[in-house]
Amino acid sequence: MAGGGSGAAGGGVGVAGGVAALLSFASLFGCAVTIWGPMQRRQTIVSVWRNIVSCPRVYREGDRDCNHSREQTQQLYCLPVDLFAHAAGKDRRGQPLAERMRPLSLAEYVGQDHLLGPGRWLRRALDGKELTSLILWGPPGTGKTTLGRLLAAETNASFVAMSAVMAGVKEVREAVAEAAQRRDMRGQRTLLFIDEIHRFNKAQQDALLPHVEAGTVILVGATTENPSFEVNAPLLSRAKVVVLKPLSQENLRTIIDRALADPRRGLGADSIECSEATRDLVAAAAGGDARQALSTLEAAAAIAQPDPAGRKTIDAKTIEEALQRRALLYDKAGDQHYEVVSAFIKSMRGSDPDAAVYWMARMLEAGEDPLFVARRMVIFAAEDIGNADPNALRVAMAATDALRFVGMPEGHLPLTEAALYLAVAPKSNTAVTTYAAAKTDVEAHGALPVPLHLRNPSSALGRSMGFGKEYKYPHNFEGHHVAEDYLPEELKGRHYYQPSDSGREREIALRLAILRKTKE
Repeated sequence: MAGGGSGAAGGGVGVAGGVAALLSFASLFGCAVTIWGPMQRRQTIVSVWRNIVSCPRVYREGDRDCNHSREQTQQLYCLPVDLFAHAAGKDRRGQPLAERMRPLSLAEYVGQDHLLGPGRWLRRALDGKELTSLILWGPPGTGKTTLGRLLAAETNASFVAMSAVMAGVKEVREAVAEAAQRRDMRGQRTLLFIDEIHRFNKAQQDALLPHVEAGTVILVGATTENPSFEVNAPLLSRAKVVVLKPLSQENLRTIIDRALADPRRGLGADSIECSEATRDLVAAAAGGDARQALSTLEAAAAIAQPDPAGRKTIDAKTIEEALQRRALLYDKAGDQHYEVVSAFIKSMRGSDPDAAVYWMARMLEAGEDPLFVARRMVIFAAEDIGNADPNALRVAMAATDALRFVGMPEGHLPLTEAALYLAVAPKSNTAVTTYAAAKTDVEAHGALPVPLHLRNPSSALGRSMGFGKEYKYPHNFEGHHVAEDYLPEELKGRHYYQPSDSGREREIALRLAILRKTKE
């Protein structure tokens, strides 16, 4: 504990300087320091200390009961300051671009609008300065750690971070003890952020339970793995699982543009030319990962050769060198997107499995959303195969489910299996032609009345009007079939479905011919 008396003003500054130096020395060793004395003297000491450590937030005011007046006895709880760490924090030159560009406020945060957009629950919780324990689940580079920091800042909580790879029960207990002290001494909450929380074993996760339940800490865990399998049930019941989505190409473009323009934290002071098309390549190659996008951009800027005027140009070739692989030309919002998708579908329709997988790989390797590819195959299975091989739709749906379950990059395996199956399956487009024929009659004739014998006789009034009276129940007849008219009177005899002779539809065509013959 350091203090200054109420001596002459001239000596006060000298004492303040000496005490401030002592405080700075103590802070090197992480010591918390309390200053006692009159308000003017304490303000002088803190002012000098601030100049020494260049830190605008080194103390917090509080009250203490004693024989002096309130003004004289107001105390300053000085936070421990590591001068070397603080100096390193101010000098960001050695930090990776992704770290330097980490958002400092929610206004800078990009993506996750389903959580932070206007009116969304997490935004409402932050506006009310209320926050519960969370498990942030999402792919790498989607902003889990940054979101944890910003949640603490927005709710005026102290942010304490640890990695489950390096920490254990001992570190958790120390963090909880400090959180309890922080709460009791300063009334401040603590947000305990645990990166890769899925790496904690059951005992380590159990160690968090009483402190989360008691509210000693607000737990925010980050994981790339499904919490249902990796986080134990008691902890899950005390925390809300929040799903973070891969960043869209538009989100990544915003981040890339910001990094190229920012002269202080980004590359804006480095005289770099980077075309719109090249920026799109960086975004596409990142696959929804902001960290990867910024790392690629930083590597490209480092290897780009300056011209005589000192300007650097980042082009597709520079990006390829930075990625150590070819950057594929593929704009998910432009013509290239539709051309490659069209080639993929036409290759499957043309029963060419080699071309189908090639075009699919072009999309996936260029950063296309794999679920988009899966959806196209589900549509294709119904549109171009249909009843020629009803299993095709099952295969496409199974591939979609498998992709959602395992994620990328392994998700390309079930997608490839499905693409191969669909490409070699027998083809039929009767789902398209049959619906088109029926739609034509709907548009031509409007809402024709349902025949009385097909209406549901669920009420006495309906039965009195003859609803269902002439209906013949097929299971009461031989072969579970009876000749009957099911179309409106005006459309009797219409045959919308004309089965092909491909695959299983050949059998369907023979059976349908027999069924239709019984009506003649």
